[in-house]
Amino acid sequence: MRERFWEQYPLEELTAEEWEALCDGCGQCCLLKFQDEETGELAVLNLACELLDVHSCRCGDYPNRLERVPDCTQLTPARIDEFRWLPRSCAYRRVAEGRKLARWHPLLSGDPERVHRKGISVRNFAVSSRGVPEEHYEDHIIAVIPID
Repeated sequence: MRERFWEQYPLEELTAEEWEALCDGCGQCCLLKFQDEETGELAVLNLACELLDVHSCRCGDYPNRLERVPDCTQLTPARIDEFRWLPRSCAYRRVAEGRKLARWHPLLSGDPERVHRKGISVRNFAVSSRGVPEEHYEDHIIAVIPID
């Protein structure tokens, strides 16, 4: 990877390896979300995709996730503007908005556990959606985000 690539190149010019390295490992993009068609508001649940290992905050089958989970949200440089719901801490969002990476980010700190110790990841509150009936999803809403 190129040195400090996130500061040197726009998202569209990152290699696939650089794009993946930009992920801070928080797991927030893997939480289930539902958008109200009338208001546009996005309900975020504490339920994680069935493939997310909630301890590591990494996908359990990343190479095959799109086939196994048809609703999987694939973040790409071309679609970054569609993901206004990403948390302000997200490296993809930060770089897209011209902001610097947070000091705890693994690319700067060299410590992938720091995102968890800082309380940014979903490790301490997410549960797997596996086995949770859809009629109980409403009980798992943890935030409602206005999307304009």
